[in-house]
Amino acid sequence: MQVGQSASVSRSYSRADLEDFAGLSGTAVPESIPEPLIAALFSYLLGVELPGPGTNYLKQELSFLAPASPETELTAKVEITRLRPEKHLVDLWATCTDADGLLVCEGRSLVKAKDVTA
Repeated sequence: MQVGQSASVSRSYSRADLEDFAGLSGTAVPESIPEPLIAALFSYLLGVELPGPGTNYLKQELSFLAPASPETELTAKVEITRLRPEKHLVDLWATCTDADGLLVCEGRSLVKAKDVTA
């Protein structure tokens, strides 16, 4: 791992996905993609891609800046901003944009990971 290293994932959520979300959450079918589904993209990246398996969330702060419409491709990205190997900590900046490049969400994550070196 190194500062500046990044990982990203793209996906869209269908109307059926939103109906499934409503069924699980006990709410009405949302008109835009719910924040937890967007945040889940970051969870995927941190746990599977960067830093990857064995990662533990310590803190996450996200600001949701614009609604995202169903069927719109979203791209979530995490980028390492700081490594603290003595504590096995990784700071990351997270962004999510829609297909037009509109910033939907941004924030930071602090995770504990194995094999952190400076």
